Amino acid sequence: MPAEVDAVVAEVAGVIDTGLPGLTTEMTDYFVEVIPEFRHDEAVRRLMIASTSANLVAIVDMLAHSIPLDRITVPPAAAEYARRFAQHDLSLEALLRAYRLGEHRFVQWALDALGRLGHTDTTAVLATVSELSERTNFYIDQVVEGLIDIYETERRRWDSRTGAARAAQLRLVLDNDQITEAAAQELLDVPMGDWHQAATAWVPSTTTDAGRILQNATRFLQETTGRAPLTMLADDRTLWAWITSPSEPAIDRDLLGGLLAKSEGLRIALGAPGRGLAGFRGSLREAQRARAVAETAHDQQHRLLEFDDVAVAALLTEHSEDISRWVARVLAGLTSNDAPTQQLRETLRVFLELNGSYTQAASRLHLHKNTVHYRIRKAEEIRGKPLSAGRLEVEVALRVFDLLHSRIG
Repeated sequence: MPAEVDAVVAEVAGVIDTGLPGLTTEMTDYFVEVIPEFRHDEAVRRLMIASTSANLVAIVDMLAHSIPLDRITVPPAAAEYARRFAQHDLSLEALLRAYRLGEHRFVQWALDALGRLGHTDTTAVLATVSELSERTNFYIDQVVEGLIDIYETERRRWDSRTGAARAAQLRLVLDNDQITEAAAQELLDVPMGDWHQAATAWVPSTTTDAGRILQNATRFLQETTGRAPLTMLADDRTLWAWITSPSEPAIDRDLLGGLLAKSEGLRIALGAPGRGLAGFRGSLREAQRARAVAETAHDQQHRLLEFDDVAVAALLTEHSEDISRWVARVLAGLTSNDAPTQQLRETLRVFLELNGSYTQAASRLHLHKNTVHYRIRKAEEIRGKPLSAGRLEVEVALRVFDLLHSRIG
């Protein structure tokens, strides 16, 4: 029976081998579709295809020629792709997931090929299925074990070699006004003339495993943009990141918010996209200002904050004493933190946001229209002047007070 099974296994391998180029394309397209980390630039994409092809050829050869399982090694192209994966800060979990998905798909191909061969001996067919599955699984296990060592070794080597150097290069580009766009591109190996969107990710100071959690930020940005971000650790609890692309970067904000909701204390602030060196620098400044708003806002529940949503407050975070005095002048007695005053501020903010409509404000706040009338009159009394006197200033002051509460309250 073993010799008979070996013969059928070799037949199956022969069928797969005849269509291997097309099957390789099918598998690599599948990886790109279901695993965001596999959406590479052209050079790395070619290496990914070479890695997939090398593994498929090795499996087919193993099955066709009954190569002993103890002679299985990691194909050179697969080893190099694992190293490149580590260098690009892509997760080991994504790489291993591809191997398991690939194993499943290969076994499906083998079963289809076996069916086309038309063998009628049920016992032999079942034995062949078992042998195909077992040999393929053993190959994947052996290669994965080797890849884990390759990836982790490269990750340690790359971090020690590039971490400090990359941070120094990035700070030079960010802080040196004399550096040209061409020089920045050569220094960072980033197409500086493209679009850039920066993010700052951070965790609370009480976090015990900040490094691991900040790595999640890199993975989340990759998953929600389809591009590997350029990253650096700004300090032990802060990561800076940039997404670069020929067209304006598109982040799936709903997906990113959902991922952040499941991560331990991780928060991300996004700058607006910008082109060129000015966009590269400016987007990070905006992300940093948005973070300042996030950390001082009355509501600390938001895990994802965008600069454009808090731009007015964010632009004022560096002048908190001046803005505090201005807000106090505009709002007068409406800056107290007791519950009745908070209600007045909220009613006033919604009323102004809805263009002075008592009806719409009552609906938004779930109040009676007369209650809104009363609160607006009360707010005017406390301020000592009607809303028509400096209405825009009142609206801005309310927004700033809400977003920068701990700085100016």
